[in-house]
Amino acid sequence: MVGRRRRSIILPLLLPLLICLSSSSAAASPLSTSSRWIVDGSGRRVKLACANWVSHLEPVVAEGLSKQPLGAISARIASLGFNCVRLTWPLFLATNDSLASLTVRQSFQGLGLADAISGIQANNPDILDLSLIETFQAVVSSLGDNDVMVILDNHLSKPGWCCGYSDGNGFFGDQYFDPDLWIHGLTRMATLFRGVGNVVGMSLRNELRGARQNVKDWYKYMQRGAEAVHASNPDVLVILSGLSYDKDLSFLNLDRPLNLSFSGKLVFELHWYAFSDGSAWASGNPNRVCGQVVGNLNRLSFFLLQRWPLLVSEFGVDQRGTNAKDNRYLSCFAGVAADLDFDWALWTLVGSYYLREGVVGMIEYYGALDENWAELRNSSLFQRFRALQPPLKGPGLSETTPHKVIFHPATGLCVLRKSLLEPMKLGPCTESEAWNYTPQKVLSLKATYFCIQAVEVGKPAKLGIICTGSNSKWNIISESKMHLSSNTSKGASVCLDVDSDNTIVTSSCKCLSRDSTCDPSSQWFKLVESTRRLSATRTFDVLNSILDLPRKGLVGFLSS
Repeated sequence: MVGRRRRSIILPLLLPLLICLSSSSAAASPLSTSSRWIVDGSGRRVKLACANWVSHLEPVVAEGLSKQPLGAISARIASLGFNCVRLTWPLFLATNDSLASLTVRQSFQGLGLADAISGIQANNPDILDLSLIETFQAVVSSLGDNDVMVILDNHLSKPGWCCGYSDGNGFFGDQYFDPDLWIHGLTRMATLFRGVGNVVGMSLRNELRGARQNVKDWYKYMQRGAEAVHASNPDVLVILSGLSYDKDLSFLNLDRPLNLSFSGKLVFELHWYAFSDGSAWASGNPNRVCGQVVGNLNRLSFFLLQRWPLLVSEFGVDQRGTNAKDNRYLSCFAGVAADLDFDWALWTLVGSYYLREGVVGMIEYYGALDENWAELRNSSLFQRFRALQPPLKGPGLSETTPHKVIFHPATGLCVLRKSLLEPMKLGPCTESEAWNYTPQKVLSLKATYFCIQAVEVGKPAKLGIICTGSNSKWNIISESKMHLSSNTSKGASVCLDVDSDNTIVTSSCKCLSRDSTCDPSSQWFKLVESTRRLSATRTFDVLNSILDLPRKGLVGFLSS
């Protein structure tokens, strides 16, 4: 049985592993914070683009090890573009040595998981007789070998699925949430991974909730937890969640959110799913819902980005792509994530569980990987997450003057134009031109004469150089603030849109009324600021030289 008494973990067998971990190839300089950014030792921004890897359920073993070799999973994480894993752990792993010293085989035998034992024997025989705490360390080490950073997330106390409102794990003083035991567990885990280079952060507690939650105790105990972690491991970022399932940080003072003895290490975290917003995405007009939800998040949490890093440590969707409310939410999320360029962690990597809520082998449809942990569940959907992985701006990333990219959240692509003879299309954002959005609401290619113009309803938008007419002005409209609206030369009101082959066209604007059944996502575009050098300006550097020709002739050509 997992007890609540404070116990010390006996680790005499772990020294070889610790020595190995300390020399991990992923060990870069410790991360710190500078205003709203996470930075490395040189002061250059490091954007955390993480996957959640679950290790807090009853077996207390990272999921998937019965399906694929540990090294293969870690390598796959890196190949998918994730630079970080939020690795979950139950408090009792760090406070109950009888649990921590159970072997993997014993843990699975106790749960009657014979098939999982066979799978681990086939794929990871070396861990089968390691203790649970050694196995946890082995996972961290494998991620380090693949240059993947790790955030250690104390997900709950008693191993199991999270998170019920009254499950005894929700808030300080609950049945399984003794504050002193929690401080002890954080201290033990921080000490255990001190000097392990790829462990870059510790999240103090997942989704505080329940009838006991209150701001006074939040301050009291979160400050104690933060000080304990920093004293035991001053290299790691200290990541703090809010109240109400990690949705509410509105009680924080922007200038000095906590009274701590250290600085340069504090990060806040937020969770945002479609179900975080009740039934709004199922029953509301998508433009209106997106605008209202984002407005609420500005009040609850996004305001912190004025001065502090904010990690959206859980977001995700049903990756089968069949959940209408998730699909609506994801386009809104992607637009906001690109615009604010915050750090994030996708829920989840996991394709299936050993045991979840009494179900053996439960499939996780929010998982990026399939149930065999072999392939992506939905490669086209995953492309939208990959588009959000690279940083767009921040310290050390001022490679060029600030400009806009025209991001299309529904696809994770950006507006591209490679020649005057072809229509603009969606393509990889790494190939985007640099755009400028002027006070006159003209969308022009930066440092050129070319601007986007509406032609006719249902026709491709074009580039022209006469940018004073109404068909060259693009207003940001609708409550989502993601519709770009103009007028054709004949006076028809249109919005920028995408057709079936990703050509940029203009169409009648969608979903501007209160209609809850429409889908505006093809017309959602976000003008996102970037300071990254882009490759595609080369074409228009050449085209601009055409202006050495008599300009009247060029005007006639472009107006035809």
